[in-house]
Amino acid sequence: MDVTLLGTGAPEGLPRPHCPCAACATALGAQARAATALLVDGSLLLDLTPGVAFAAARAGQSLGQVAQVLMSHPHDGPAVEVPAGLPQPGRVPDGRELALLTGHRVRAVALDSPGTGYAVTGPDGKRLLYLPPGGAPAGLEEGSVQTYDMVLLDVVGRPDALAKLRAAGAVGRATDVVAVHLDHDVPPGAELSRRLAAAGARAVPDGTTLAIGAYENMAAVPDVPRRTLVLGGARSGKSVEAERRLGSFPEVLYVATGGTRGGDSEWTARVAAHRERRPGSWRTAETCDLVPLLAQDGPPLLIDCLSLWLTDAMDAVGAWDDDEWAAGGERSLRERTAALTSAVRAARRTVVAVSNEVGSGIVPATASGRRYRDELGRLNAAFAAECEQVLLVVAGQALPLRG
Repeated sequence: MDVTLLGTGAPEGLPRPHCPCAACATALGAQARAATALLVDGSLLLDLTPGVAFAAARAGQSLGQVAQVLMSHPHDGPAVEVPAGLPQPGRVPDGRELALLTGHRVRAVALDSPGTGYAVTGPDGKRLLYLPPGGAPAGLEEGSVQTYDMVLLDVVGRPDALAKLRAAGAVGRATDVVAVHLDHDVPPGAELSRRLAAAGARAVPDGTTLAIGAYENMAAVPDVPRRTLVLGGARSGKSVEAERRLGSFPEVLYVATGGTRGGDSEWTARVAAHRERRPGSWRTAETCDLVPLLAQDGPPLLIDCLSLWLTDAMDAVGAWDDDEWAAGGERSLRERTAALTSAVRAARRTVVAVSNEVGSGIVPATASGRRYRDELGRLNAAFAAECEQVLLVVAGQALPLRG
């Protein structure tokens, strides 16, 4: 079974008509995307969109053999114009299955939002799942479905949908996850590819034909980095970037190294803002004891942040006092840092860590301030050396330094 993506964009396409935003202005050539529509084995059309016949022609495909047209997302506007020769579009009721003469079976998947998802099984037994924009499956339980060979969904807009599919076993390590319904939420090109790769997904240009379950496709499945360090200054967006990288995973252990500070209302507000934007399925651990967590197997770790871990470590060794620092505090801190980086090197679980990038501005006025700046620079360098991917976030823009 193969699928041709006649379009991969949001319902309004990309660029959106008359939109002056930067993402739309740069969505040119291969980055321009028509509304998402899929042609399966030349005989099944999922979503009838404006200009679909021209899109098929550009892709070198004919719609002459299409036996069934199915709509996925709700349509409450003017009637869709059906090109000559195509059957009238329909919709399969949730939970029902449609058997086609071509040997394909299409089952309607209930969603948590208006619309219908479609699970298609080909004559060769290969399975794909297609979800409409903004939709996630409803009622999935762990182990309730078989693993799909390919899943096409709104990865950028609904990363939690991918997390649900992973939790239920519908998406496995060899599942080809393709992002569709792409809008101007993220810049196109390298930035989009980087964000999708962090979720184990990819995007392809309009007109691309993919062989579902073929070996050559499996080689293209992105390998999610095991260890990532996200650096940035104050309010740069580094924590948001780190959280975004794990938004498509069903379970994450969020390690808050800052703990709680009784009576500090400003700190309490910061902690509350972080918790509010995290998925409800994530767990939180307030600790600076990172080595045991890194040694354990389990869901991905999000460590926020290393700079607060360093503050705690320097407190423990008396690093703020010159005499204690010279009498063994420096050696003790080096040992703690070496233990942490060794644990990162040996970690088998996915790790995303956040740290502050300091030292580019005013030189601290005190010896202890300069010591902290120097030690954080050393810690960041040592931690980064053990990571497959290192990012620097500036003004909300993530710049890849490695990976």
